[in-house]
Amino acid sequence: MKTSRVVTTLRLWLCVYAGCFFIPPVQAEEIVIGMSAAFTGPSSTLGVELYRGAMAYLEHVNRNGGINGRKIRVKAYDDSYTPAPAVENTIALVEQDRVLLLFGYVGTPTVTRTLPLLKKYSAQHVYLFFPYTGAQPQREAPYDGFVFNLRSSYRRETQGLVDHFVQIGRKRIAVFYQADAYGRSGWDGVRRALETHALSIVGEATYRRGTGNEHSFAEQVRILQKATPDAIVVIGAYAAAAAFISAVREAAWDIPIANVSFVGTERMLHLLRESGKARGKDYTRNLVNSQVVPSYEDTALPAVQQYREYMDTYMPQPPPEAVEKGYEPLHYSFTSFEGFLNAKLLGEVLRRMGDALNPSSLRAVVEGMGDYDLGIGVPVAFGPHQHQGLDMVYYTTVKEGQPVPLQDWQVWAK
Repeated sequence: MKTSRVVTTLRLWLCVYAGCFFIPPVQAEEIVIGMSAAFTGPSSTLGVELYRGAMAYLEHVNRNGGINGRKIRVKAYDDSYTPAPAVENTIALVEQDRVLLLFGYVGTPTVTRTLPLLKKYSAQHVYLFFPYTGAQPQREAPYDGFVFNLRSSYRRETQGLVDHFVQIGRKRIAVFYQADAYGRSGWDGVRRALETHALSIVGEATYRRGTGNEHSFAEQVRILQKATPDAIVVIGAYAAAAAFISAVREAAWDIPIANVSFVGTERMLHLLRESGKARGKDYTRNLVNSQVVPSYEDTALPAVQQYREYMDTYMPQPPPEAVEKGYEPLHYSFTSFEGFLNAKLLGEVLRRMGDALNPSSLRAVVEGMGDYDLGIGVPVAFGPHQHQGLDMVYYTTVKEGQPVPLQDWQVWAK
């Protein structure tokens, strides 16, 4: 972003030690919401596709009269999945752009660093809606009151993965994870899940955030092989996850490998297909993914029908001022479908706010929604002490290089 880092840093210190009093004004002709996400770098697909999915819905809204006559504009800044720029972006969005709310932030390390700002801006009623992370900090005191989550937590995802593996006799579970707040959150979820079965993690290995697909993980594979696990749970992003999986298969190790939803399933599989094609091997076998939205192939669901129609009709583009040149958008993906659902739910929140769009009423409107039919077969529920909209976890595996719903875990039974 273009904001001076010196000025932004001074503002941050003033916010922390003196308090911030920048009240977002109500926009007369449009509703401005703010987004900071990874639009460049090794994890850029996550931010871009989340944005594109949201824009598919918002474009439809805007072309059909907007919300109570006002169009919605997303002010998007790139943070490259790095905490410091995410903090700077947040300050700029609140103080300069005067957004009504924050929306669709991507990643645990970025979100956790912006949470103290939300608390500091509490007098201005600044809330973060539907971040793309399942970590705990925004789901627990002292920050849970400033964030509304739609997706399930990593604890839910990892509990489900561990439970299924244990049920089929794969009780020795290792973890490969990103060495930061995201990775540790997933690691902790696996640990807690295993404890419910009187088990513990048998081996672990890590990698540095931002590691690309070209990196060799042969050493991490050797470390985990020594622990003789029955399955590996990966808490990572698509580039590193694909490189790790390739290394595991290159070691002639056919152990089942599971990833959580944040990985970016489609881009990870693309990288695995490309690597496998170059080496004449199949790197996509014996893979599992937990997902926090239903399959976008399940056209029996009204929301899936709507998502596919809007994506095909509007063909939403990445944010031009933030994304890397040459980016090739995905047709459909779990990430863009999640972004679509995020925007659909946000649209309903804005409609219920009426013409005033007073930030001070935002929390009460959301907490008063109760159950809402988003079109995915289960209701979204919010309340005064319930800022977690969904708790569903779905599972996919890979067939012919593509993600498909997982029907039978017994194929990996010991």
